[in-house]
Amino acid sequence: MKEEARYDFFRRELMAWFARSHRPMPWKGEKDPYLVWLSEVILQQTRVEQGLPYFERFRAAYPDVGSLAEAPEDELMKMWEGLGYYSRARNLQQAARFIVQELGGQFPATYDGLLRLKGVGPYTAAAIASFAFGLPHAVVDGNVFRVLARFFGIEASVDSSAGKKQFAGLAQALLSREQPGSHNQALMDFGATQCTPRSPNCTACPLHTACRAFQQGRVEELPRKGKKPAKKERFFHYLIFNRNGMAWIRKRTEKDIWRNLYEFPLLELARPAQAEADIRNSTCWEQRLGAGATARVSQASRPFSQVLTHQKIQATFWEIGLADEAPFNSEGLIAVKRENLSKFAFPRIIDWYLNDNSLYLEDSLTNIKPHLP
Repeated sequence: MKEEARYDFFRRELMAWFARSHRPMPWKGEKDPYLVWLSEVILQQTRVEQGLPYFERFRAAYPDVGSLAEAPEDELMKMWEGLGYYSRARNLQQAARFIVQELGGQFPATYDGLLRLKGVGPYTAAAIASFAFGLPHAVVDGNVFRVLARFFGIEASVDSSAGKKQFAGLAQALLSREQPGSHNQALMDFGATQCTPRSPNCTACPLHTACRAFQQGRVEELPRKGKKPAKKERFFHYLIFNRNGMAWIRKRTEKDIWRNLYEFPLLELARPAQAEADIRNSTCWEQRLGAGATARVSQASRPFSQVLTHQKIQATFWEIGLADEAPFNSEGLIAVKRENLSKFAFPRIIDWYLNDNSLYLEDSLTNIKPHLP
């Protein structure tokens, strides 16, 4: 089959499949660029099933760009809690404020104008341009990479500069100029439900008769990806100081993961703590309680793990009881009733701990003993 005929076959079969198989979603067919943008940002690195309730809540709470721009930061972060990649929420609000303050509340209606928004890259700009404004810009995401790599037998790595350029050029060449939004949606849906990463049902695929990966028995090999660098391991020890039903938290403001979320006072070590003495002899302990303090370590949690894009976090939570008269340096901390902690936006790993019903002294850490004052 010649390449032009292959292109025509691909477009025709893809759109025919979409007409009978597309998934109804509340943002599909949406022409309001604000809502298209909101859905695309929420769905970045998020499964549709997980993102759907967030989209509905955000649309109800912030129905337009002005209401999002004015939202209190803590409220916004709490709304976002559980989606991860919190920089997306920060960028979302910064872009909303830019639209309100610099563009008079008018959403950019061109691809280049969309790229000026904080956090909007080529994929999101193409999605908004095609879905909201009917402009001929092809989207290229993980689903698109996979479908094109298999159908056209592309060997280039999807995470290399040359590979990204090749895929972007091919996606643009294939794009329907008459229905760019529908074409983009069809291609993404096709990758998500038909040409899946593992064990796709190729014999039921309308493209399989011309799919090079299927013909060559290489479906599981494509698309190709470069070797991922090893994730950095970090060991967090959260010190939960308790007194009369109160605990102390702080907001993370450093240029690091989970910026603008809340946490308990943190001790980061180069390794997991082996004994209570590791905590008592730390700078964090001395800063808050002073040297030789006799506060009671009543409980140490099991280790909790969270895998991020480039890091793996292991966290242990130490419950520390403070006597009424014991000195405590709360500088930079906020005192909160334990029952009110759920009102604050925490990293997911802290939520896991707070929601866990099996808190106990870690029996395997035999050196940890409650220390009575």
